[in-house]
Order: sequence, then C-alpha cells, then structure tokens
Amino acid sequence: MSDRKPYVGGNWKMNTSVDSSSALARGVVDACGSVQGSVDIVVFPPAPYLIGVNSIMRSRPTSIATGAQDLYFEADGAFTGEISVAMVKDCGCGHALAGHSERRHVIGESNELVNAKVRAALEGGLTCVLCIGETLEQRETGQTNAINELQLRTGLADVGLRQMDKVVIAYEPVWAIGTGKTASPEDAQAAHAFIRGLLAEMYSDEVAQRTRIIYGGSVKPSNAASLFAQPDIDGGLIGGASLKIEDFSAIAKAAAS
Repeated sequence: MSDRKPYVGGNWKMNTSVDSSSALARGVVDACGSVQGSVDIVVFPPAPYLIGVNSIMRSRPTSIATGAQDLYFEADGAFTGEISVAMVKDCGCGHALAGHSERRHVIGESNELVNAKVRAALEGGLTCVLCIGETLEQRETGQTNAINELQLRTGLADVGLRQMDKVVIAYEPVWAIGTGKTASPEDAQAAHAFIRGLLAEMYSDEVAQRTRIIYGGSVKPSNAASLFAQPDIDGGLIGGASLKIEDFSAIAKAAAS
C-alpha cells in the first residue's frame, strides 16, 4: 500500500439490533484501539441505530467514525422512508455510502440516482464512499473495465476537483460480495490501477494519487494482508466480517501494517 492513509469501512447492512449494535460498537472500539491512528475506521450501522452507536463512540476516546449506508439527495419533503444528508449529520455521521451494489442490483438504483446522492453527500460536507463494480456476467464477457468506467464517470459527474478530497472509491465486484469468492490480489490490483488511471484522466495525476480506492468483496482476515499489500488497494469495505469483532479488528490491523 502507498502512503495514502488506509480506509476500512464496516458495512453492517440490514443486521444487528439495539443491543447487538451497541455491543458490536463497543467491541470494535476496544479491539481496534491500537490502529486507530494509522487507519481511518468507519462503521456503517443500519439507520435506526446510528444515534445509539454514535453515542457510544462519543463516550469513549476513539477516532472511529460512523456513516450512513444510504441517503436521499433531496434536502426534505414528501419522500417516505428516505433520510436526508441533514438527518445523517444530525445523527453524528460524517460518512455515507453511495451506489453499493445491493442498492444498484437489488433496489434498482440507476447511475444517475447514485450521482445525485454523491453530489448531495459532498455538498453537505460528508465523506462519500462511491461503490462501483461489475457482475459475474459482465466480468465473464470482458466488460469489467467498461462497467467500472461508466459507473465511475457517471457517479462523479459534476463533482469538482476540490470535492475529491472527500471521495473514497470502493471497487466491489458484485460476484464476490457475500459469496465467499474473492478477486485474486492481482485481479483486484488491476481493477484498482485502471480506476486510478481514470481518475487521472478525469481530474489530474495528483488527485488520482491521493484518492483512496478500497476493495470490497468477501475480505477476510485470511486474505486481507495480500489484498492490502497491492500498491493501489488502500483498504477495504467489509461486509460479513465487520459483524465479527475479532475478524474486523484483524482486517483493520492488516491495513495498518
């Protein structure tokens, strides 16, 4: 990994309860204490538990941050079930995901909607993790780079150069999420290098070199070190393993080493 500060996000998805989210938050703080200064660690609990998890973070000497798994691009109004940037910030969050593959492929979000969410998050002062990645069918038909380029360019449309300091790109091959399959370190590195090259075209070499690109797709303690050793992989967006304190802390420590 380069001198870019690693970023490790724990996406809890639609899991935990009031009690278990609190216990998980406390456990993550205690287990990751030794690496908090060298890794940006962010947990993304379900929306109902954001306030509770944030209260735990504020009560302890920790730099671990919290983020929203999703948000809506409108400031307020008749949008039943949605949460705004202001609401996310009111819960104490400084980060948000946009375009997670499950939002794209299960919920049906378009590239254009993802872009609207990215711009809203950035305009509201949040750090935005833009998720991109190809399906298995797209990979097998040689479309990996084309899909990543489309999702990256559309997702960052009208995002200014200065705003890129608050952007993290998460490459998450859809076929590797929750399946136990993981891209080889070499394949993941190739995708990350391609994405960094696109950022250089879209913005500048300087922006490309300072933007963190993280990998998501069945990252585990057993493969984290080999993935994070790649020069263009700057951490991970962790799903299932983020629900296990020992596994998540091991991954965070691998990113710090």
